[in-house]
Amino acid sequence: MLRVRDLAVGFDTPAGFLRAVDGVSFDVHAGRTLGIVGESGCGKSVTASTVLRLVPRPPGRILGGEVWLGEQDVLTLPSDDLPGIRGNEISMIFQDPMTSLNPVFTVERQLFEVLAMRFGMSRQQAHARSVEMLRTVGIAEPESRLRAYPHELSGGMKQRVMIAMALLCEPRVLIADEPTTALDVTIQAQILHLIKDLQQRTGTAVILITHDMGVVAETCDDVAVMYAGRIVETGGIVEVFDSARHPYTRGLLASIPRRGQGRKAELPTIEGIVPSLTAPIEGCRFAGRCWKRRTLGAADAARCASEDPALRAFAGGEVACHFPVEGTVRPEEMTS
Repeated sequence: MLRVRDLAVGFDTPAGFLRAVDGVSFDVHAGRTLGIVGESGCGKSVTASTVLRLVPRPPGRILGGEVWLGEQDVLTLPSDDLPGIRGNEISMIFQDPMTSLNPVFTVERQLFEVLAMRFGMSRQQAHARSVEMLRTVGIAEPESRLRAYPHELSGGMKQRVMIAMALLCEPRVLIADEPTTALDVTIQAQILHLIKDLQQRTGTAVILITHDMGVVAETCDDVAVMYAGRIVETGGIVEVFDSARHPYTRGLLASIPRRGQGRKAELPTIEGIVPSLTAPIEGCRFAGRCWKRRTLGAADAARCASEDPALRAFAGGEVACHFPVEGTVRPEEMTS
């Protein structure tokens, strides 16, 4: 359905040229959900925006790669062809609902434009469909909300309007960038169920970008872990959660609160800071923070600092690590 190959994106910044995404590749298949996880600034949202060619230029630049939607490479399409892809073929739920809606148009006007362009609906048909969709995403009194302007809605309501807009066209690929950030737990569950229902009815391929590993475990079929602009581990959800091979992935999983832990229980942390992406990085990007590297001999530790590991296959996925983790690791081993 969607194939991304060797995607690279950079930005001109006051500190120098920043290579935000560097050689990212992944596949998303019809009817399946790929979760992309990683800490803030690792390149998740930039990757998602590049799929739709929404990276602002300047300061952004697509440096290379391919984004195949079926037999079309989205990165090589003429600009005039992109409106036919955006919304119709690939829809995106943006991370920030505060700036994603047009402040000078009512909610109904913005939903109507989508339905008129995609389905050629009349205003009466579009109105009925919009009311139905707003009610589906949990907005009370949808008739009155349609007449509202974005500034008259709460952050949670804006997010639900964005979700409704993305789902209106029943796209082949749905990119959900932190879709439940501004929502309470009950509405979050409803939205995730709504996306899952759409997927089951239409075979939509879903990319879910999130920090919440619990959401990934509940909703995704596959997972890609990003760190400092690259994917460091991929695999089926069961394989990654049960036997992650990359030290960074193990650290993320160890930081999830477990049932039975006391409210004041101390969670493991990943020490150190992400390396600067404005300068060339030698060796593994995680080497300076890697808890496992501290257990290696001098020669192996030096290899981590000098040789960049490529993704290599293992049972159930791929990992970019010279010395993948095996077996059970106690949380205290990651912080000692």
